[in-house]
Amino acid sequence: MPVMLNFPFQFHRPVTCFHKHGYNSFITHTNLCHSNNIVFLSQQTNHHVPSIGSLGFHLSNVHSVEIGLPQQKNDYIDDNDDVVDDDVVVDDFDEGGKELYSYFVSNKKLCPLDVSFVMEKDLQCRGLEELGGVNENEVMFLEETDVNVLSNRILELSRTNKIRGAMEYFRSMELFDLCPNIHACNSLLLGLLRNGSFDDCFKVFDFMQEKRITTGHSYSLILMACARARGCDSAVEFFRKLERDCDVGRDFDAVVYNTVMSICKEVGNWSEIERLWRSMKENDCARTLVTYRLLVSSFVHCNQSELALYAYHEMVQNGFEPNNNILNSIVCVCAKDGKWDDALSFFQKMLTGDFKPNLVACNTLINSLGRAGELKLAFHVYYSMKSLGLKPDAYTYNALMSSLNKANKHGEALRLYKQIERNQMLEFNKHLYNTALMSCSKLKLWDRAVEILWQMEASGLSDLTVSYNLVIRTCELASKPKIAWQVYEHMVHQKCSPNIFTYLSVIRCCAREDLYEELEEILNKTVPNAALYNTAIQGMCLRDKVNLANEVYAKMLDHGLEPDVKTRVLMHPKIRK
Repeated sequence: MPVMLNFPFQFHRPVTCFHKHGYNSFITHTNLCHSNNIVFLSQQTNHHVPSIGSLGFHLSNVHSVEIGLPQQKNDYIDDNDDVVDDDVVVDDFDEGGKELYSYFVSNKKLCPLDVSFVMEKDLQCRGLEELGGVNENEVMFLEETDVNVLSNRILELSRTNKIRGAMEYFRSMELFDLCPNIHACNSLLLGLLRNGSFDDCFKVFDFMQEKRITTGHSYSLILMACARARGCDSAVEFFRKLERDCDVGRDFDAVVYNTVMSICKEVGNWSEIERLWRSMKENDCARTLVTYRLLVSSFVHCNQSELALYAYHEMVQNGFEPNNNILNSIVCVCAKDGKWDDALSFFQKMLTGDFKPNLVACNTLINSLGRAGELKLAFHVYYSMKSLGLKPDAYTYNALMSSLNKANKHGEALRLYKQIERNQMLEFNKHLYNTALMSCSKLKLWDRAVEILWQMEASGLSDLTVSYNLVIRTCELASKPKIAWQVYEHMVHQKCSPNIFTYLSVIRCCAREDLYEELEEILNKTVPNAALYNTAIQGMCLRDKVNLANEVYAKMLDHGLEPDVKTRVLMHPKIRK
């Protein structure tokens, strides 16, 4: 008959208990909480319940739980006794039921269990010592002891992201000295990694190492966990420790090496990637397509063109076909390294094959060709990218204008700038504006330079020190020192910080226009600098301002600054006078 019990833990599996009618199975379920819970037990007579039965429950936060029932005198079973249905609640207890109810509900205290099959106290203490203080809430007593069945449960729970349940099964199997299979452990590792439970990852991995069931996948997962929990450098150190402790040739496969390469790529550690590459060769570990893609992309990312090309050629020799990303990366790294002929060769190979260069590769190649003075080839790449349907951006036009400036075709560069501006092809960036200002400087078009500067300010661009310097330099070359001073004052008013190049241009302009008060103001407000004093003295000497030059020269020496050769030559006859 149903009995109402009150105790502080949760039964969620069939539980075997000793009753006056013999061993009986109770199907129970209640929620765990810190206070006492009311549990309804349905009683069925069972003659063949094993000694430990199907006992499963989550322990509460109480450290020591002891279950007990009063000893019954009856040690036989009456087959004629009625069996109460599980779903029926009976109000009238029989004599034994009243005794149970009185014992549990009235006293609300559990006495020691005097039944031989209950061993939870001894099992709990031994298990916690073996597990090093495992959380009691994560341990269950297993109703099943078949390793394959339990491993499949861990596997299924891990795959469905029910990591807490999977860990409970894992810890319980460890408690009962059962070992989950490799697939279950690896799936559990992956689930823990996915949920950020890195400490548990290391515990599971240590267990796998102890049982010698680690695989390449296991090492890969624990290295990723180490990188996320402790950083990439710690993961590399952990890998080196594994190299020392493991049989590298047997335990490590390409997946492990690829994982470490990916970790090193995140921090730009190309030297470690090269070492891993050599280690794979020394240990006869077959490189995969993923390996070569990682090698090429990592070396490209770190601007190691020689290593990137070497990895590419080895990849082709081993029968792997490069994909679009690898070829684009090779074009970029060769172009950045000044090997424009190699970059152009790969670019043409892509055009003749089933590959498509991307915008970054085209821009990098155009820039490299322009710096090498190969103007026609630069525009050839530009027309090719347009035919491929790639839309040029600000970096494309900046590379073309820089190529024209390099070829001393500053007028054509400005015409291209006007064409872009007129057709509103794109949104201008600071680099494109500065390239146009450089063209103006070469042509001494100070008014056009000032106009472009106002456009830059109106567009909301910040940190325009380089742009102001270009405009001031243009005014200096165009013999417009007063305009240069006005631009400088506007620069200060806009709270744009001048640098040494700004002051040098302004000092030269002041010396040329006899703006000596302004010149002295700059020298007084800046940190004493030999280059500034040398420029001021040389400008005054060229204007035959001997007295002013002597004053500035004396101040320079007072600051302990060393005049250059030109200043000493100019000042030697002046001092004698």
